[in-house]
Amino acid sequence: MAGFDKQRFVTFLRANVSPQEFGEGRCAMFVRVALADAGLVPTSHPVSAKDWGPTLVSLDFVALAAGDTDYQLGDVAVIQGTSESKDGHIQGYDSAARQWISDFVQKRDFWPGPSFRNEKPAFVVYRRPD
Repeated sequence: MAGFDKQRFVTFLRANVSPQEFGEGRCAMFVRVALADAGLVPTSHPVSAKDWGPTLVSLDFVALAAGDTDYQLGDVAVIQGTSESKDGHIQGYDSAARQWISDFVQKRDFWPGPSFRNEKPAFVVYRRPD
């Protein structure tokens, strides 16, 4: 199992966020590059954020039980699409700041924006065991 530097993953995300409030619609690319910077390079990957679950599993992440909100450094959430965001969202967790980050820092809560907060689409949080 290749090494995954969880702190480096989160540090990379935080250092490369967009100045725009809700990012630039490139969450999957930002998370993919941060994973690579932290030691995990998938052999292939989907374009849509909502389709990243199997790729994370191929990188030895495991899905947390539904309702588990004890998020830890380096957890990755894959959220299905909404009426305004068909590609869904993917985000990494910074446990020190207690924030989710993708191509922007989510300052409010788990949900990345209004359509997600209002519609609450299905999601899975993944964790890579140490």
